[in-house]
This record gives sequence, C-alpha cells and structure tokens, in this order.
Amino acid sequence: MTYARIVSTGSYLPSNRVSNHDLEKMVDTSHEWILSRTGIENRHIAEDHESTSDLAEKAAISALEAANLSPDSIDLIVIATTTADQVFPSSACLLQDRLGIKGCPAFDVQAVCAGFMYALDIAEKFIRTASATRALVIGAETFSRIIDWKDRSTCVLFGDGAGAIIVEASDTPGIHTTHLHADGQYKDLLSVPVGVSKNFNKVVNGSAFTQMQGGEVFRIAVKCMEKVAEEALEANGVDIDSVDWMIPHQANMRIITATAKRLGIPMSKVIVTVNQHGNTSAASIPLAFDVAVRDGRIKPGDRILIEGFGGGFTWGAAFLTY
Repeated sequence: MTYARIVSTGSYLPSNRVSNHDLEKMVDTSHEWILSRTGIENRHIAEDHESTSDLAEKAAISALEAANLSPDSIDLIVIATTTADQVFPSSACLLQDRLGIKGCPAFDVQAVCAGFMYALDIAEKFIRTASATRALVIGAETFSRIIDWKDRSTCVLFGDGAGAIIVEASDTPGIHTTHLHADGQYKDLLSVPVGVSKNFNKVVNGSAFTQMQGGEVFRIAVKCMEKVAEEALEANGVDIDSVDWMIPHQANMRIITATAKRLGIPMSKVIVTVNQHGNTSAASIPLAFDVAVRDGRIKPGDRILIEGFGGGFTWGAAFLTY
C-alpha cells in the first residue's frame, strides 16, 4: 500500500514586522488590549511590491532545500490561499513557472483559514491513488490586502506569510487520516462579501474588506475544532495522551487555549506562533509546523494532530506521524 508522508517543511515571513505599538499609532487600540484579547504581539505585513506568489516561492524554496530536492522532482502543486495574485492564472501556476516546473497539475484551493487542511487532504489523496509521487503543498496569504486598517476589531488580528510542506509517497504511514467539513449557513459571520461577480464596484474602489462577528465565530470555532479533533483521534484509535504535538490554526490565543482545554491536551504540547505571526489564514498551520521542526521540538516519529477553521465555515483536522 502507498502512503503519503511529510518529508520537509519551509516558511517565509515578510521583513516588515508590525507590532501592537505600531498599531497604536494607526487605530484606536493599545498593546495591552490586543494582547489580552488575542495573545498577538507582532505580525508581518507584505510590502506593496510583494505578492502572495512571492511569499509562496520563498517558502517553497525553503522546503525544497530542507529536503535536498530539486523543483523538477515535484509532480503536484497545491496552494491554499484566499488572496491570490490575480483572478487567473492561479497562484500555483505562477509559482510553477517561477520554479521551472513543467507539465504537472497546479491549482489553488480556497477554504480561507482551513485552506491548508483542504490542500493537504487533496495532496494525500493524489499520492494514495498514485496520481502523484511528490507534492508541494503551500498555504500563502497577503491577507493584509483585504483588511480595513481603520477597523480595530479586525486589523489587529491578521498578518501575511507562507508555509510549505513536501509530501511524498512512502511505504510507511505518514498522514494517517484527514477529515474535512463545511457549513455554509454561517457564511455571513466571517466573510469578504464582494467579488468579481458580486458588488464588483467595491473591489474597484478598494473597499473589499474582511467582516467578522467575533463572538459567534469564537463560539463555533472552538466547538468545531474540538469535534473534528476528536473525530481524527477516534478514526485512528488513539487518545489525546498519545499525541506528541497539536498544531491548531493560529487564529488567536483564546481559541487555541479553549480548544486545548476541551480536548484535555496541555499547552506544553501545543505549537503556538500566533503571538509573533498573527492570524495568517491558510499559512498559519504550515508556518507553525516549520517553526517547530526547525527549532527541534518536532522530531521524526512524533505523532501530530493538526486542525484548522475558517470562513464558510470550513474546518478540518489530520492525524499524522512526522
């Protein structure tokens, strides 16, 4: 039987770091207010000349170098993003050209903050069915482009960045199971309610911004992340004590700690980067994964639970051995 296994990780953050103290000069807020409600201290914001594919390219190169692989060994590219460079071609095709890869499937996936979970699931199934042997899976966002920097309820939360993983065929299990869900009835609680075929004038005049009902999002996010994590554990016949690390979507510390408490996993086993990265949407899980691999916390053989939640609502989890 063919399995899919993560063999390397990579990431990239724009050099422009914006602290809470910087935001104090831009909007009516304070470092203490942001920190107490979100756990965020800093976030990275792309420069005007940086696009999502720029960030994705640097994360991809980081992952390729970590595995000592050449770009032409990749036969599938999936990018999870809400902030693609352009309407088309996809950011994945733009990245494919930059890396000099020719012929393999390349496409974007849009499930907002759960996008990486969806992209990973797709790559895993391509490999399990022998449709690909080595996949480049990336979460990349320039989410700052769809934020109203005068709205203190949203502008303090988000940041830009990219995280990449390389998944390849293996004789031994790596990604054991993936679990995806969505429920469109909550579409209005977290959205950018404009696009190419709806309210396009707002895109043209630069007012296509994220809207969020924070309290409702928090309540549903914690419940859904708890349930999908339990679903993944049950599917693999393991309990939470058997998990070495949990990597949740880095939305804010309140959601992360509430989910960990409900699952009964100590925070010492939870990878947290939201304090320094903010919410980077589809990039948050692979970014956090790469940080923990490179600082030595995550080691080969560790059993890892990852989970994400985003607008739609969309959510998902995966249980894997690194």
